[in-house]
Amino acid sequence: MRRTRTLLPVTAVVFAAAAFAQQPDQEPAARYAQAVADTVSLERFNLQLEEQVRSQEEEIASIQSQLVEIDTTNRQVQPLMQQMVDTLARFVELDVPFLLEQRTAVVQNLKDVMGRADVSTSEKYRLIIEAYQAELEYGQTIEAYEGRLGTGAEARTVEFARLGRVSLVYRTLDGVETGYWDANQKTWVVDASYHDAVEEALRVAKDDGPRDILIVPVPAPQEVRS
Repeated sequence: MRRTRTLLPVTAVVFAAAAFAQQPDQEPAARYAQAVADTVSLERFNLQLEEQVRSQEEEIASIQSQLVEIDTTNRQVQPLMQQMVDTLARFVELDVPFLLEQRTAVVQNLKDVMGRADVSTSEKYRLIIEAYQAELEYGQTIEAYEGRLGTGAEARTVEFARLGRVSLVYRTLDGVETGYWDANQKTWVVDASYHDAVEEALRVAKDDGPRDILIVPVPAPQEVRS
């Protein structure tokens, strides 16, 4: 670390010599007193500079230490966040297939972001938590929306009614066909007997009139095996 204190005696002599040279008409005692006073002032100024330099060096050391800690934390957090993204992807894949295109796009965006060096760790974490919160809210809300059902030539646009994650039902736009998602069999089931229930579910989901008791298909409880 560079120091300035060792230069003060030399500085004081030079400063005093300059003071004597610039004020020849002044009494020697007065000139000497002025030179001493100026030297003391200069010493104080240098001491203040030393203190500022010392403080800055300590701050730099602290910042460097924090950077090391942040780097270590990032290495520890990164695998955890990747695991959260993989878990979310698996959850969406196995969950009731509502808004599947939208939710899959969210997961894909998270996967892309995880591989980007220009996105901060805090921003990645924020996006992951935001996605988890959205999935949590899906289980506590009801909604109606239009979407595609089926694939290929059999694909058609239908109206879906989602009641949390308890039930997902649909009705074709012409109202002829109704059905529901069988969570146990992982397939769509066409069932005309639920026509009125689906109509009521759509009405409630659209907030069209007072809410009433809904009778909708619910998957039977599964035996839990240890």
